[in-house]
Amino acid sequence: MKKRRDKKRKEYFFKRNGGFLLQRKLSSNDGSEKIKLFNSKELEKATYHYHEDHILDQGGQGTAYKGMLSDGRIIAVKKSKVVDEGRVEQFINEVFILSQIVHRNIVKLLGCCLETDVPLLIYEFILNGTLSQHIHDPTEEFPLSWEMHFRIATEVAKAFSYLHYAASIPIYHRDMKSTNILLDDKYKAKVSNFGTLTSIDVDNTHLTA
Repeated sequence: MKKRRDKKRKEYFFKRNGGFLLQRKLSSNDGSEKIKLFNSKELEKATYHYHEDHILDQGGQGTAYKGMLSDGRIIAVKKSKVVDEGRVEQFINEVFILSQIVHRNIVKLLGCCLETDVPLLIYEFILNGTLSQHIHDPTEEFPLSWEMHFRIATEVAKAFSYLHYAASIPIYHRDMKSTNILLDDKYKAKVSNFGTLTSIDVDNTHLTA
């Protein structure tokens, strides 16, 4: 009985959160990048049921958790605080567009989970934290040199050049700061915290993150 209730609940959330719309978009774009539709159980297992020890970041819009999938991949799961049912179609369009972004200096969206109360976004996990942490609380073991600062700035500029001029629709981040620049295991820059795009111009010529 409980299993049937849980199944119906997940089906309800999946429909409410635009799951069928996203499935149609993915199936009608054979040449596009594919993202995975994660199920809630595998994410609960990956994050130890969203245990507080796995929290990476907390903010006004939600919480990010570190997780490990069954295949050993480390991920970041972003859980929003609320969902706006009035903009589900826009949310799905934005997720689909973000899934098409492929650049070495931009954090990759791996997929989403739509069978929970609020949609979850799953990103690749970036190991070495934010640029802000390294600037304001540098470690003695590996301080960032001026040469590394210059390289990071160049990599961020390349990411924005891609977003503005090479993406299928120009995307403007609008919240660029050192806390939204992550550093990977080789201390290469990864622009992050797109979340979902907050607005679309009336003429649909660009997206604003």
